[in-house]
Amino acid sequence: MAVPVNPLTDSFSVAPQLSAGDMSAVAQAGYKSVIINRPDFEGGPDQPASSDVITAAKAVGLEVVYQPVVSGAITAQDVTQFAELLKTMPKPILAYCRSGARCTQLFQAASIS
Repeated sequence: MAVPVNPLTDSFSVAPQLSAGDMSAVAQAGYKSVIINRPDFEGGPDQPASSDVITAAKAVGLEVVYQPVVSGAITAQDVTQFAELLKTMPKPILAYCRSGARCTQLFQAASIS
């Protein structure tokens, strides 16, 4: 994987934008699940589409969920949904957004809710 991964716990890490081409390395690194928190095309037309990442993730045996969250506008519903994903998805989980910060904020909020 060409992007830096930031482990927050033994079972949860965050990363900046990933692509379909990264999913094999994600699986090889031992992750079981991926949460996509970056809305499609937030960064413009060159941003990898979630549908392509989902297809690639499933092809290598990863569970994947697309939960788009708007940067700077995290809602209580976003936190509730994220907390449920943390409880139910196979671990370890890797979540990504543009920089990893949004996923970190979601994780922190979900951990205290």
